[in-house]
Amino acid sequence: MKKIKKVNAAILIIGNEILSGRTQDKNTIFLSNWLNSKCGILVREVRIIPDVEKIIIKNVKNLSKKFNYLFTTGGIGPTHDDITAKSIAKTFKIKYGYHKEAYKILENYYGKKNFNDGRKKMAKMPITSKLIYNPSSAAPGFVTKNVFSLPGVPSILNSMIDNCKKYLVKGSKVHSKTLNLFTVESNISKKLGIIQKKFSKDVDIGSYPFFRLGKIGVSVVYRSTSLLKLKQVSKELNNLIKQKKLKTLKI
Repeated sequence: MKKIKKVNAAILIIGNEILSGRTQDKNTIFLSNWLNSKCGILVREVRIIPDVEKIIIKNVKNLSKKFNYLFTTGGIGPTHDDITAKSIAKTFKIKYGYHKEAYKILENYYGKKNFNDGRKKMAKMPITSKLIYNPSSAAPGFVTKNVFSLPGVPSILNSMIDNCKKYLVKGSKVHSKTLNLFTVESNISKKLGIIQKKFSKDVDIGSYPFFRLGKIGVSVVYRSTSLLKLKQVSKELNNLIKQKKLKTLKI
Protein backbone atom coordinates (compact mmCIF):
# COMPACT_ATOMS: atom_id res chain seq x y z
CA MET A 1 0.00 0.00 0.00
CA LYS A 2 1.29 3.44 -0.90
CA LYS A 3 2.64 5.53 1.96
CA ILE A 4 2.85 9.30 2.17
CA LYS A 5 4.66 11.19 4.88
CA LYS A 6 1.85 12.99 6.69
CA VAL A 7 -1.67 11.62 6.96
CA ASN A 8 -4.10 12.87 9.60
CA ALA A 9 -7.49 12.01 11.03
CA ALA A 10 -10.17 13.16 13.44
CA ILE A 11 -12.41 11.14 15.73
CA LEU A 12 -16.07 11.99 16.28
CA ILE A 13 -17.65 10.24 19.28
CA ILE A 14 -21.44 10.29 18.89
CA GLY A 15 -23.72 9.47 21.79
CA ASN A 16 -25.82 11.03 24.52
CA GLU A 17 -24.66 8.27 26.88
CA ILE A 18 -21.07 9.53 26.68
CA LEU A 19 -22.03 13.14 27.37
CA SER A 20 -24.28 12.17 30.29
CA GLY A 21 -21.48 10.23 31.94
CA ARG A 22 -23.40 6.94 31.91
CA THR A 23 -20.87 5.36 29.56
CA GLN A 24 -17.11 5.81 29.57
CA ASP A 25 -15.45 6.60 26.25
CA LYS A 26 -12.80 3.96 25.58
CA ASN A 27 -12.81 4.27 21.80
CA THR A 28 -10.73 7.45 21.59
CA ILE A 29 -7.73 5.82 23.28
CA PHE A 30 -7.97 2.66 21.19
CA LEU A 31 -8.50 4.42 17.85
CA SER A 32 -5.78 7.01 18.46
CA ASN A 33 -3.26 4.33 19.36
CA TRP A 34 -4.23 2.11 16.41
CA LEU A 35 -4.12 4.93 13.87
CA ASN A 36 -0.84 6.34 15.14
CA SER A 37 1.08 3.11 15.74
CA LYS A 38 -0.35 0.78 13.10
CA CYS A 39 -1.11 3.17 10.25
CA GLY A 40 1.14 6.20 10.67
CA ILE A 41 -2.00 8.36 10.75
CA LEU A 42 -1.88 11.23 13.22
CA VAL A 43 -5.05 11.98 15.18
CA ARG A 44 -5.34 15.77 15.29
CA GLU A 45 -8.79 16.34 16.76
CA VAL A 46 -11.42 14.55 18.84
CA ARG A 47 -14.99 15.71 19.44
CA ILE A 48 -17.88 14.27 21.46
CA ILE A 49 -21.37 15.21 20.32
CA PRO A 50 -24.99 14.18 21.05
CA ASP A 51 -27.35 12.10 18.91
CA VAL A 52 -28.77 15.17 17.17
CA GLU A 53 -29.02 15.13 13.38
CA LYS A 54 -28.11 18.77 12.74
CA ILE A 55 -25.09 18.57 15.02
CA ILE A 56 -23.89 15.32 13.44
CA ILE A 57 -24.22 16.74 9.93
CA LYS A 58 -22.39 19.94 10.85
CA ASN A 59 -19.48 18.11 12.47
CA VAL A 60 -19.14 15.40 9.80
CA LYS A 61 -19.11 18.05 7.07
CA ASN A 62 -16.51 20.14 8.89
CA LEU A 63 -14.15 17.37 9.97
CA SER A 64 -14.28 15.39 6.71
CA LYS A 65 -13.09 18.50 4.87
CA LYS A 66 -10.45 19.41 7.44
CA PHE A 67 -8.74 16.01 7.71
CA ASN A 68 -7.72 13.12 5.46
CA TYR A 69 -9.98 10.74 7.41
CA LEU A 70 -12.79 10.97 9.92
CA PHE A 71 -13.71 8.09 12.24
CA THR A 72 -17.15 8.19 13.86
CA THR A 73 -18.26 5.87 16.66
CA GLY A 74 -21.78 5.20 17.85
CA GLY A 75 -25.27 5.61 16.45
CA ILE A 76 -25.35 2.77 13.90
CA GLY A 77 -27.37 0.28 15.98
CA PRO A 78 -31.04 -0.81 15.88
CA THR A 79 -32.68 1.74 18.21
CA HIS A 80 -34.61 4.94 17.51
CA ASP A 81 -31.74 7.20 18.60
CA ASP A 82 -29.22 5.53 16.29
CA ILE A 83 -29.23 8.21 13.59
CA THR A 84 -25.58 8.39 12.50
CA ALA A 85 -26.05 6.50 9.21
CA LYS A 86 -28.99 8.62 8.13
CA SER A 87 -27.21 11.83 9.14
CA ILE A 88 -24.10 10.92 7.13
CA ALA A 89 -26.27 10.13 4.10
CA LYS A 90 -27.79 13.62 4.39
CA THR A 91 -24.35 15.19 4.84
CA PHE A 92 -23.14 13.89 1.48
CA LYS A 93 -26.57 13.90 -0.20
CA ILE A 94 -26.48 10.15 -0.82
CA LYS A 95 -29.62 8.02 -0.79
CA TYR A 96 -30.26 6.38 2.57
CA GLY A 97 -31.65 2.87 2.41
CA TYR A 98 -30.91 -0.83 2.66
CA HIS A 99 -27.39 -1.69 1.57
CA LYS A 100 -27.83 -4.92 -0.41
CA GLU A 101 -24.74 -6.70 0.88
CA ALA A 102 -25.28 -5.56 4.49
CA TYR A 103 -28.89 -6.78 4.32
CA LYS A 104 -27.80 -10.22 3.12
CA ILE A 105 -25.13 -10.49 5.83
CA LEU A 106 -27.60 -9.68 8.59
CA GLU A 107 -30.39 -11.84 7.18
CA ASN A 108 -28.02 -14.81 7.04
CA TYR A 109 -26.76 -14.11 10.54
CA TYR A 110 -30.16 -13.81 12.25
CA GLY A 111 -32.23 -16.01 9.94
CA LYS A 112 -35.34 -14.75 8.12
CA LYS A 113 -37.62 -15.61 11.04
CA ASN A 114 -35.67 -13.51 13.55
CA PHE A 115 -34.71 -10.71 11.18
CA ASN A 116 -36.98 -8.05 12.69
CA ASP A 117 -37.27 -4.35 11.86
CA GLY A 118 -34.69 -3.31 14.44
CA ARG A 119 -32.11 -5.65 13.00
CA LYS A 120 -33.00 -4.63 9.46
CA LYS A 121 -32.30 -1.01 10.45
CA MET A 122 -28.62 -1.92 10.88
CA ALA A 123 -28.48 -2.62 7.14
CA LYS A 124 -29.62 0.94 6.39
CA MET A 125 -26.89 3.39 5.45
CA PRO A 126 -25.76 5.55 2.50
CA ILE A 127 -26.38 2.96 -0.21
CA THR A 128 -23.07 3.54 -2.02
CA SER A 129 -20.99 2.97 1.13
CA LYS A 130 -18.28 0.32 1.37
CA LEU A 131 -18.63 -2.14 4.24
CA ILE A 132 -16.39 -2.65 7.25
CA TYR A 133 -16.99 -6.30 8.15
CA ASN A 134 -17.87 -7.24 11.71
CA PRO A 135 -16.63 -10.63 13.00
CA SER A 136 -18.32 -10.17 16.39
CA SER A 137 -21.98 -9.38 15.80
CA ALA A 138 -22.30 -9.30 11.98
CA ALA A 139 -23.67 -5.73 11.73
CA PRO A 140 -21.12 -3.97 9.52
CA GLY A 141 -19.68 -0.52 9.79
CA PHE A 142 -19.31 1.49 6.60
CA VAL A 143 -17.10 3.94 4.71
CA THR A 144 -18.66 6.97 3.05
CA LYS A 145 -16.22 9.19 1.15
CA ASN A 146 -13.42 9.58 3.74
CA VAL A 147 -15.66 8.88 6.75
CA PHE A 148 -15.38 5.57 8.63
CA SER A 149 -18.48 4.78 10.71
CA LEU A 150 -17.98 2.26 13.51
CA PRO A 151 -20.13 1.02 16.40
CA GLY A 152 -19.87 2.53 19.86
CA VAL A 153 -19.40 -0.76 21.75
CA PRO A 154 -15.61 -0.94 22.32
CA SER A 155 -15.24 -4.73 22.08
CA ILE A 156 -17.07 -4.84 18.74
CA LEU A 157 -15.18 -1.83 17.36
CA ASN A 158 -11.88 -3.40 18.38
CA SER A 159 -12.72 -6.62 16.55
CA MET A 160 -13.57 -4.73 13.33
CA ILE A 161 -10.75 -2.22 13.19
CA ASP A 162 -8.30 -4.20 11.06
CA ASN A 163 -10.94 -4.40 8.33
CA CYS A 164 -10.51 -0.64 7.86
CA LYS A 165 -6.92 -0.99 6.70
CA LYS A 166 -7.70 -1.78 3.07
CA TYR A 167 -9.43 1.59 2.68
CA LEU A 168 -6.60 3.66 4.19
CA VAL A 169 -3.55 5.30 2.70
CA LYS A 170 -0.93 4.90 5.39
CA GLY A 171 1.51 7.55 6.49
CA SER A 172 5.11 7.09 7.55
CA LYS A 173 5.50 5.29 10.87
CA VAL A 174 5.62 7.60 13.86
CA HIS A 175 8.42 6.75 16.29
CA SER A 176 8.19 7.75 19.94
CA LYS A 177 10.63 8.11 22.83
CA THR A 178 10.02 8.96 26.48
CA LEU A 179 12.41 10.48 28.99
CA ASN A 180 11.30 10.47 32.64
CA LEU A 181 12.93 13.17 34.76
CA PHE A 182 12.71 13.90 38.48
CA THR A 183 11.98 17.62 38.21
CA VAL A 184 9.10 20.07 37.84
CA GLU A 185 7.83 21.37 34.50
CA SER A 186 8.75 24.97 35.26
CA ASN A 187 12.39 23.96 35.66
CA ILE A 188 12.69 22.67 32.09
CA SER A 189 9.88 24.46 30.22
CA LYS A 190 12.07 27.24 28.77
CA LYS A 191 14.68 24.85 27.40
CA LEU A 192 12.02 22.47 26.05
CA GLY A 193 10.44 25.40 24.23
CA ILE A 194 13.76 26.22 22.58
CA ILE A 195 14.27 22.60 21.52
CA GLN A 196 10.70 22.35 20.18
CA LYS A 197 11.16 25.54 18.14
CA LYS A 198 14.42 24.19 16.69
CA PHE A 199 12.78 20.93 15.57
CA SER A 200 9.23 22.23 15.03
CA LYS A 201 8.92 20.87 11.49
CA ASP A 202 9.91 17.31 12.33
CA VAL A 203 9.35 16.52 16.02
CA ASP A 204 6.45 16.93 18.45
CA ILE A 205 7.55 17.33 22.07
CA GLY A 206 5.21 17.09 25.05
CA SER A 207 5.79 17.20 28.81
CA TYR A 208 3.53 15.43 31.31
CA PRO A 209 3.91 15.59 35.10
CA PHE A 210 3.88 12.41 37.21
CA PHE A 211 4.23 11.34 40.84
CA ARG A 212 6.22 8.16 41.48
CA LEU A 213 8.31 6.76 44.31
CA GLY A 214 7.22 9.68 46.44
CA LYS A 215 8.72 12.21 44.04
CA ILE A 216 7.36 14.66 41.47
CA GLY A 217 8.62 14.22 37.91
CA VAL A 218 8.04 15.02 34.26
CA SER A 219 7.75 12.61 31.32
CA VAL A 220 9.11 14.21 28.17
CA VAL A 221 7.60 12.47 25.15
CA TYR A 222 8.94 13.23 21.68
CA ARG A 223 7.58 11.80 18.46
CA SER A 224 8.65 11.93 14.80
CA THR A 225 8.67 10.01 11.55
CA SER A 226 12.44 10.58 11.45
CA LEU A 227 14.70 8.46 13.67
CA LEU A 228 17.56 10.83 12.89
CA LYS A 229 15.63 13.82 14.23
CA LEU A 230 14.69 11.88 17.36
CA LYS A 231 18.36 11.09 17.91
CA GLN A 232 19.21 14.78 17.60
CA VAL A 233 16.52 15.71 20.12
CA SER A 234 17.85 13.02 22.48
CA LYS A 235 21.25 14.74 22.40
CA GLU A 236 19.65 18.08 23.23
CA LEU A 237 17.77 16.53 26.14
CA ASN A 238 20.89 14.82 27.44
CA ASN A 239 22.60 18.23 27.48
CA LEU A 240 19.62 19.57 29.43
CA ILE A 241 19.99 16.75 31.98
CA LYS A 242 23.66 17.58 32.47
CA GLN A 243 23.07 21.33 32.73
CA LYS A 244 20.27 20.94 35.30
CA LYS A 245 21.89 17.96 37.02
CA LEU A 246 18.66 16.00 36.76
CA LYS A 247 18.00 12.39 37.72
CA THR A 248 16.15 10.08 35.35
CA LEU A 249 13.69 7.28 36.01
CA LYS A 250 13.58 4.11 33.89
CA ILE A 251 10.15 2.47 33.65
